[in-house]
Amino acid sequence: DFRFSSGPYSYNVAWILLTFLGLFGIHRFYMGKWISGIIYLLTGGLFLIGYIYDFWTLNDQLSLINRER
Repeated sequence: DFRFSSGPYSYNVAWILLTFLGLFGIHRFYMGKWISGIIYLLTGGLFLIGYIYDFWTLNDQLSLINRER
């Protein structure tokens, strides 16, 4: 229960955006991370390394953001 915090950002939407548009950083824009979203957009998901990293950590990132708001 502590791991998945409910809040303004949906886990389902973020996962769909990451899966289909993750190389362009759209999921980062959705989470309010504008600077890293622009970097992902210009570098193709940090040359795929950031894209793969986000697949491992997206739930934790969303939990932290949802707990803050």
